[in-house]
Amino acid sequence: MNLRSLMLVDPPCLSEQAATEMLDFLYELINAFENQYRDQLQRHYQTHQPPQPDLFENFDDQSPTF
Repeated sequence: MNLRSLMLVDPPCLSEQAATEMLDFLYELINAFENQYRDQLQRHYQTHQPPQPDLFENFDDQSPTF
């Protein structure tokens, strides 16, 4: 996948209120998208991410006695 940075070229000036409302809308849009495609997204991330290393694989320390 080719990831590119999204840049806003010459964005309009927004009031604090308008910027807040736009951000709220975008969060709601993302949430709706994730809810709609949750299963597909999870399958993709499970099959396309490298496995996590086992951090305790070579850990031979004994448990402390109390």
